[in-house]
Amino acid sequence: MKTYIQYIRRGLALVASLACMIACYAQQSDSLIYSVSILTNASTGRLAPYMIGSWNHDRTSMKNGYNVDFFTEKPLNLNGRIGWGAGVEILAGSQHSAKYDKYDPHNFDWYTSDMKRAHVSLRSFYASMRYRRVFILAGMKNFDSKIVDGSLSSGDLLRSNNARAIPGLTFGFVDFQDIPFTNGWLQIDGQIMYGKFIDNSFRRQQFNFYSDLLATDLYYTYKYCYFRTKPSQRLSVIFGMQAAGVFGGNTTYYRRGQLVRTDHRGFRFVDIFKMFFPTPDNGNGYYEGNSLGTWSLRARYNLPGGNEIAAYWEKFFEDGSGIGCRNGADGLYGLQFSFGKKGWVNKIVAEYLDFRNQSGPLHYAPGDHINPSITSEATGGDNYYNNDSFGPYSYFGMSIGSPMVMSPIYNENGFPQFIYNRMQGAHLAVSGSPAANLTYKLMGGWQKGYAMGRIPLPEARETWSAMAEVDWDARKWLPGFSFDCNLALDRGKLRGDNFGFALAIRYSGNLNINY
Repeated sequence: MKTYIQYIRRGLALVASLACMIACYAQQSDSLIYSVSILTNASTGRLAPYMIGSWNHDRTSMKNGYNVDFFTEKPLNLNGRIGWGAGVEILAGSQHSAKYDKYDPHNFDWYTSDMKRAHVSLRSFYASMRYRRVFILAGMKNFDSKIVDGSLSSGDLLRSNNARAIPGLTFGFVDFQDIPFTNGWLQIDGQIMYGKFIDNSFRRQQFNFYSDLLATDLYYTYKYCYFRTKPSQRLSVIFGMQAAGVFGGNTTYYRRGQLVRTDHRGFRFVDIFKMFFPTPDNGNGYYEGNSLGTWSLRARYNLPGGNEIAAYWEKFFEDGSGIGCRNGADGLYGLQFSFGKKGWVNKIVAEYLDFRNQSGPLHYAPGDHINPSITSEATGGDNYYNNDSFGPYSYFGMSIGSPMVMSPIYNENGFPQFIYNRMQGAHLAVSGSPAANLTYKLMGGWQKGYAMGRIPLPEARETWSAMAEVDWDARKWLPGFSFDCNLALDRGKLRGDNFGFALAIRYSGNLNINY
């Protein structure tokens, strides 16, 4: 908690400093966006159904809850040579506790513990500054994917809208920029972020203290570099790579309820460079930190009448075999159709996710052994989103990547990793606007989990999920108000049989500010 408060104080000082710096340059007029929302949800399962708990940055993942969401933002001004932006979001209320199994080494017995969320949490808090087309941002802010549609997709494989924002320092381009001497035919966009996980309390509450590992005080990095062909042409393509990494911190290992060892890594300034350029750690053949990423491709084609069709692909990797595309058909495949005119159907998205190969179950590297008799190499044995030193690729229990892979928060046995990461699934979504002030979204999906990447399980488990959402913009009758209602269900052994609803009442507006 002390570290959390320090981040808040530093962020407040940074917001004030940036505002003063920008105000010294020019007198401008801008807009301040604000909203106050009452959020409530309830369900029959242990946690919220998959399609209520996902894609909203972990606001409604608990079984039942009610919250008030306070949000205000001054968007980054893109006009002129310089600009600034800032924002804050606070979630306050109460949520149902989740129950997890824990082991008591003194009594050699198991018991059930309640995991409770904080009544007040800071969800967004940042200040940003721009010079020309380059920005720097301090704090935590949610970003959209460049490849998938955040409102309809099952989620980006590396940085989706499933988990909370991670505090840190981010810099990069504000958007795609023309590459010199290409006459606009080729553009580039990139971003680099370094941050720190602040979910130690959740990790300790959820862990069973019996098997596997507990990783805390972890640091995080994310970066991407994408190229785009001329967007004004009928056919435009985005291609490139994104990568993330978890490093530093401390890890304690448990086996059958006994503490085996503790690794104290902490943080070193040199780690920043070792995570940017993957570097072998202390001579044991492994690379610094836990690195993962995707090769990404999105092709968009404009059709007559303003219609548009797009196909996209994300090829997941966690090591050299994945980067070399030697993990079979593993990846996310998507197709999106957007209609030029709004009506009963505006967009249709269909996706397929396959994580069954993971470079095969075997891994053998001669460099891991002294004078090995077998000199051939078998690169495989991946374990997507899991790591033997840094734990799961999750934040507050929610997958930072695709929410279609069941997050550790759902593991009632207190196991900290992704249990069903060897899986496949399909996802379908439709949105429309049958009236000027009424929109809807229908989503459905199927998932089948076979096992963990390296550990077989007794049986494969399936789940069918569905969700219906209606959003009513009531500003014509009630200025500033809008209402959003969701109904969702799960059926199957993977996620259990769940039914739930979520309701949001929102008042929003904007203010003109002069500075």
